[in-house]
Amino acid sequence: MTAAGLGVGSQSFSVTVGELVAEQARSAPDQVALEEAGRTWSYRELDDRVARLAGVLLTYGVRHGDRVAVLAENRHEYLELELAAGRLGAITACLNWRLLPAELEHCIRLVEPSLVVVSPRFRPALAVVAHGVRHVVLLGDELDGLLAAAGPVAPGAAGRVDPEDGLTILYTSGTTGPPKGALISHRAMIARAGLFATVTGATCEDAFVAWAPMFHMASTDQSLITLMLGGRVVVCDGLDLDAITAALEHHRLSWLVAMPGMIEQLLGALTGEDGARPVRGVRLVGAMADLVPRRQIAALTALLDCPYANTFGSTECGLAPASANRIGVGAAPATLPKRQSPLGMVRLVDADDRDVPDGAPGELAFRGPTLFSGYWSAPQVNAEDFRGGWFHTGDCFVRQADGALDFVDRVKYMIKSGGENIYPAEIERHLLADERVADAVVVRRADERWGEVPVAVVARADGADPSAEDLLGRLRGLIAAYKIPRAVHFVDEADLPRSTTGKIQRHEVERRLSAAGPA
Repeated sequence: MTAAGLGVGSQSFSVTVGELVAEQARSAPDQVALEEAGRTWSYRELDDRVARLAGVLLTYGVRHGDRVAVLAENRHEYLELELAAGRLGAITACLNWRLLPAELEHCIRLVEPSLVVVSPRFRPALAVVAHGVRHVVLLGDELDGLLAAAGPVAPGAAGRVDPEDGLTILYTSGTTGPPKGALISHRAMIARAGLFATVTGATCEDAFVAWAPMFHMASTDQSLITLMLGGRVVVCDGLDLDAITAALEHHRLSWLVAMPGMIEQLLGALTGEDGARPVRGVRLVGAMADLVPRRQIAALTALLDCPYANTFGSTECGLAPASANRIGVGAAPATLPKRQSPLGMVRLVDADDRDVPDGAPGELAFRGPTLFSGYWSAPQVNAEDFRGGWFHTGDCFVRQADGALDFVDRVKYMIKSGGENIYPAEIERHLLADERVADAVVVRRADERWGEVPVAVVARADGADPSAEDLLGRLRGLIAAYKIPRAVHFVDEADLPRSTTGKIQRHEVERRLSAAGPA
């Protein structure tokens, strides 16, 4: 029998992210919620600012289901905006400021925001692409003035918000096209909070350092989750090593996110000229262990005296589907088997969506409450990726007899560089548009700092003799800087390995480059 059959109203089970954070303001009003550059805001102060910001959004006509885009560096107002929009049932679209103007314009047009909130730092970039945007609010003095004059909006006062309503849109690259907007609901974020607490052991006594860009799940997810749990979010404007080490000294952290490309710097900051910096306590450190040199994992865990997170998650799934394994303190393992996360179900399937046996590679399909609601305005992609009632991740794994999941590769080849997703097809498209290029393929190369970087293998057209710098120079301005190949290798077109259908065999190219050693 259902709850309705027992005479229980479904609204009794309905709760949103904003309501859970507001509940912290009632139960622990003086507890610090946010810290930034030496200043703190209690949960009472956070709740007041969120209520007034919701009032500001209403004056700009923002209503249930509308999108509010934000283009800003990490700052406390970012989280306040997500909570305020969520209080109205509106959706915060988190714009990636690393993108080029054409990419940024696409992301704005995709979600058709009623309002764009921008920081002074990125106001010039927005001015180039914000054609047709109805309203723009500048963070800082302008927003502060609006907040002072706004009337507060209590949770539910502007209408009921359903847990399945969208909360945020985080952009993730498409395999061949422009970025896609992943819609994450209140339900998914609350489920992610449960998984985060299960995986890390986080409590209201713990802090989280939000240094990674807020347009990534690494900071947006874990910051909102920390606020729902009643903890403290330390907001950093990027990789501020002084702020991070200060947080490590003064607060116990639930999880210190550490990504390829910054760990060597973090190790240097933790050791310093005067010896190791004091650390109050960290429950878990790291992310994406597959892309991190093992010596860095061993050194970082030894310094912080905590295990390394051998995670496999995504913007679409959160810390699911396979983030339950740990690397012990001081260990430098030869292999990195994953363990399935709780609160979700996993299948490994073949091209016909049939389950593969243990020991055979298959695409990971996921089902669970942490899952996102689909890509914004992309019905064909959603129909394909959610077929059969499972979300198909595009990642290939092998399940061992003991249940461990060994990552094989991306079904659709992707390069993960310093936390950013790079799809070779986008780079190849621009290379192949150059008349001096007969054919080209982009593959990944292991990198000490970034984990992986793209490199290009190019066959010159007859009679053409472009240099590597000629080709890379053409790419600058067409794609974001982090997507630019780190090297160009020239080969004869006949030497490009191809399948029976004529496609270049990317993995064979990668193998040959690896065997040849550094260029």
